[in-house]
Amino acid sequence: MKVNGISYRTIWLTEQNSPAVQIIDQRFLPHKFEVETISSYCQMVQAIKEMHLRGAGLIGVAGAFGVYLAYRDALAGKLSEALIPQAINELLETRPTAVNLKWAIDSVTSKLKGDFTLEKKTQVALDAARQIADDDARRCRAIGEYGLSIIETMSQKKNGDVVNILTHCNAGWLAFTDYGSALSPIYLAHQKGIKVHVWVDETRPRNQGAMLTAWELLNEGVPHTLIADNTGGHLMQSGLVDMVITGADRIAMNGDTANKIGTYLKALAASDNGVPFYVAAPTSTIDWNLDVGLGKIPIEERTGDEVRYVSGLYQGHLADVLISPAETPALNLGFDVTPARLITGFITEKGVARDLEIFRMKQ
Repeated sequence: MKVNGISYRTIWLTEQNSPAVQIIDQRFLPHKFEVETISSYCQMVQAIKEMHLRGAGLIGVAGAFGVYLAYRDALAGKLSEALIPQAINELLETRPTAVNLKWAIDSVTSKLKGDFTLEKKTQVALDAARQIADDDARRCRAIGEYGLSIIETMSQKKNGDVVNILTHCNAGWLAFTDYGSALSPIYLAHQKGIKVHVWVDETRPRNQGAMLTAWELLNEGVPHTLIADNTGGHLMQSGLVDMVITGADRIAMNGDTANKIGTYLKALAASDNGVPFYVAAPTSTIDWNLDVGLGKIPIEERTGDEVRYVSGLYQGHLADVLISPAETPALNLGFDVTPARLITGFITEKGVARDLEIFRMKQ
């Protein structure tokens, strides 16, 4: 997708033998565009854990490249080969809610079972991670095409008038290798000339909507309006939202969906007002080993400082500003679970459906 008119992916390799990994460092967006070079698995662990990158799909791709970096470290003598399993486990433990991380790491390690030399394993891991990144972009493009048909139908029902779409958090291209999940149909609709407008939830406490989704939409020229998290319900009551599209970090077999905290409240408001609520995600986000999500999907708890402080640009410098009494305890749960009954349908790279079993049969 575009940054100042130039096409980027969110993660890529340097042009050299035994390449390092480069990412868009999302901590500085939207105020500064910075590229970070990641040259070791330890740096990748830090990047995932401290949210230099984030988003279910991108976390998975980053984990896959992290496995490659662990073998690269061993090949360079920076890590004992015997410690590679421990390094992989460190990568797995960085973010517990998103299932894509384990899926991607398992996909790479499954290709390393054999009597290979360390050099061969490093190359196999690199090729596997690169393929996962390419597949992630392809899946997101397909999600966009399937979701586009929903927006087209809605536009036709409105006689070509603007389709107002509300989204929560960031499930755009910054959350994947490219295109995104929830935003991919919006981008394709905009490129096709369909009139769309996006209500962008700020998404406290880390403000991924205000900082990342708004920045993406601005770069792509998509009409949008930033709103406080508590505004969506009123907009739905007022008939100003035609549909909601969110991403997902883990989907249970019954359709219960974990996504950024606050998604459940949007789904409740959508249900109460008859607004279609769609979840857009690649099928790798479906946890086929989990029957239901409520009470079973692990919910990441992050530092309370993310709630007590707000990050932003102050007098030309990035700064953290305290907004509560310093001694006040804060609970910071990263995700909530939306029950399947509140979800109109799932938009995946394999189509749109409410029954997830359809997607398993297409595997």
